[in-house]
Amino acid sequence: MNLLLPLLQIYTPMCVKKRALKELFNFTAAAFGCQVPPIEGLSLDECLHQYAMFTQGHMEAFIRDGHDLRALQERLYVNAYQLGRRHGQMLHIRTIDEVMAMGRILYRILGIEFQGKAQGGVVISRCYFSRFYSGQVCRIMSAMDQGLFAGLSGGGQLIFTSRITEGQPCCRARFTLQEGAK
Repeated sequence: MNLLLPLLQIYTPMCVKKRALKELFNFTAAAFGCQVPPIEGLSLDECLHQYAMFTQGHMEAFIRDGHDLRALQERLYVNAYQLGRRHGQMLHIRTIDEVMAMGRILYRILGIEFQGKAQGGVVISRCYFSRFYSGQVCRIMSAMDQGLFAGLSGGGQLIFTSRITEGQPCCRARFTLQEGAK
């Protein structure tokens, strides 16, 4: 049993929160092929707001300028997979329960109310980014969610069935482990 996950669910130190958000910023900026804007010295809330504006602006520019959105989604997925894999290995995540617990921890840092069940059901009842993202931007950015969960689990699949950004009261998804995953 992983003892660190229950502790992080109770209390996540600010330095851990800021580091996680900074890593997410770096991996996302790499997928967009650009630099992270200056975030040193910002509070966690200011940094989260900066991330939302950064991703919204870059995503809308990619859409407007006709860039290859599939290629962008693939880069977002791969980068988030690497981030998830790093966290999964560092914290020795082995079960779906632990994947869901880590999801709750990481998403709480991002202002996302995440509920995940061992059977794979996921409900997001509140999402910080729903104030910034259109449905299209959210669908593309969800490649980050999919990659993160695949990385945390060492090979799982997260599929969304509804989204707040598309007028639904909550986001719903299903997480399943792929054959051969832990």
